[in-house]
Amino acid sequence: MVTGATANGPATAGEAGTSGGLGAANGQGAAYAVAAQTPDPELPMLTIADLGILRDVETTAEGVVVTVTPTYSGCPAMREIGADVRNRLLRAGFERVTVTMQLAPPWSSDWITADGRRKLAEAGIAPPSPAPVRRVEGPVPVKLSTVPSDIARCPRCGSLSTRETARFSGTACKSLHRCEACGEPFEAVKAL
Repeated sequence: MVTGATANGPATAGEAGTSGGLGAANGQGAAYAVAAQTPDPELPMLTIADLGILRDVETTAEGVVVTVTPTYSGCPAMREIGADVRNRLLRAGFERVTVTMQLAPPWSSDWITADGRRKLAEAGIAPPSPAPVRRVEGPVPVKLSTVPSDIARCPRCGSLSTRETARFSGTACKSLHRCEACGEPFEAVKAL
């Protein structure tokens, strides 16, 4: 088995090898490239590779197995992401596709690529600050506290003079903020 992920995060396209599948010419690298272009339905400016949730793509004689890690275990977008990955691979000529979820190690916002962070800022969404250091193994608690855990940089003017106005936004992984310098309201991806 050639894995496309490491213990610290997702694979990059260059880490994916070939091991059969749709023929030696296409193989694992081609399957990874197709899966990596799947957009996140809640943050459509990012692909699942940008977001860091694409963990592994393996091709075998039995078909393609894609492994993803949700941003949190109850993420409602995972069903749609799985169906989109599967459909994209089927349209690309891969005949048997399975999408599996891997919960450990849990996803970290540190897995968002530099390109993904740039795309978030360009879309007016503050990228997360570095994730807090984890001291325990297992599930990551989602804090329901109204106390902000970090300061979000304004994606419009770059100021750190911002305040959180709502702990949750359109999705549980984002919060709402307002910049004190330029007055712009914006969303921020939470650091996990």
